[in-house]
Amino acid sequence: MAGTSTAHPRNTAPAAAPAAAAASPAPTALHRNGFATQAEEVVLDRLPVQGRIPDWLGGQLIRTGPARFEVGIDSYRHWFDGLAMLHAFTFDGGAVGYRNRFLRSRAYDAAMAAERIAYSEFATDPCRSIFRRFATIFDPSITDNANVNISRVAGHYVALTETPLPIEFDRATLETAGVYDFDGDRHTIHHTTAHPHHDPASGEFLNYFASFGPTSTYNVYRVPREGGRREVFGRRRVRQPAYIHSFGLTPSYLVLVEFPYVVNPLSLLLSGKPFIENFRWNPDRPARFMLFRRSDGKLVSEAEAPAFFAFHHVNAFEADGEVVVDICAYDDASVIRALYLDVLRSERPTGSASQLRRYHVPVGGGAARAEVLHDGRVELPRINYRHNGQPYQHAYFAAAPGAAGGFLDRLVKVDVEAGAALGWHEAGCFPGEAVFVASPGGNAEDDGVVLSVVLDGRAETSFLLVLDARTMAEVGRARAPHHIPFGFHGQYFS
Repeated sequence: MAGTSTAHPRNTAPAAAPAAAAASPAPTALHRNGFATQAEEVVLDRLPVQGRIPDWLGGQLIRTGPARFEVGIDSYRHWFDGLAMLHAFTFDGGAVGYRNRFLRSRAYDAAMAAERIAYSEFATDPCRSIFRRFATIFDPSITDNANVNISRVAGHYVALTETPLPIEFDRATLETAGVYDFDGDRHTIHHTTAHPHHDPASGEFLNYFASFGPTSTYNVYRVPREGGRREVFGRRRVRQPAYIHSFGLTPSYLVLVEFPYVVNPLSLLLSGKPFIENFRWNPDRPARFMLFRRSDGKLVSEAEAPAFFAFHHVNAFEADGEVVVDICAYDDASVIRALYLDVLRSERPTGSASQLRRYHVPVGGGAARAEVLHDGRVELPRINYRHNGQPYQHAYFAAAPGAAGGFLDRLVKVDVEAGAALGWHEAGCFPGEAVFVASPGGNAEDDGVVLSVVLDGRAETSFLLVLDARTMAEVGRARAPHHIPFGFHGQYFS
């Protein structure tokens, strides 16, 4: 195991395709177990600890992700499709407990009862008739397989996916409570994000959803801290809606980026293809940055940039008459094909090259100017959330070697002001998202630890890794009794 520091100068030229990186080590298949079903559910009060777990860690890291990739003779096709499992690591005075449990969604229960895949997912569709397709896309019976992220809304703990069906669960036991219903108006919502934001001042929960139809709409909404009905405060009509996975938030604006990866909603009914395979990349269309003013919902700016694609925003903030938007950017949407399970399980997965880019978006509209903050295959970004919507210095990522080969096998901390980077890497190990947890009373932005669930491909088990967030040096690890399939996102709750 090693922590390494690498200087990385800022590139202020317009964003371009990244240069080829140096050859990476010989390929292996040690990552494949991260895409293998984990059917075991356990409750363990203590995991074996190597090193030290800080005594001040006293909460829970709860994650969701796909854990079952086959049902009977049926197999899911994409990383985003597998049936969701919750994983909770509980910290108490330097000890770490662990439990995991399948999310008992309707999609899960129906699959177990029928011994086959029962609900359409992101890139897997068991439906064949036009009637069944209509019933599953334009009706609340769409999948509730919440395998993407965890959040808390109005005091309720929920697992999220990109359909309007958050699943509430008990934080202590991980038992499923059922769909958390904002206001009973799900029939007008056809796609949303699993990356909501929380306003630190008001405590409100903010997100976006799309409604598909002859004229589709992007809708931005809030839910008060104490709960209640969803309030849509801004709308934008579109003919061909884009696939939007996340968004940015500043004190004044909600930042929505429309990528030129778009769909004709009618094709969702008639094509016979699963959801994401109806979207088409149109490189002749620009990417469009939309700034919705939070005070009144007015769309105050639409700024354009050359075509690009992204899943994840890193942060956004206001400065000198513009909104600065940091994002994990790809030159096109081919990364979606790279995340099909047949590709990911190959000897050497072929990925798409990403960059940490900064876009300067003028509030008055016009052209958005780009610069490259870090030229490397970085994904699953996290920051100290106290700095969300504000100028910041540090971001944490899972990263992959080389320009376009190999799976995520290291963690990287990027100084977005200086361009320098620090990293953690251990041969044969594959870390997930790096979740920052601030230390009590810490004043510096990076005063805390980073938590990541790591697959040890050699031992075929996983461990929870704890790093010093300032130096990226290992502090300790707690080993789980089995492998934990690669997931996407989770949250630490104090």
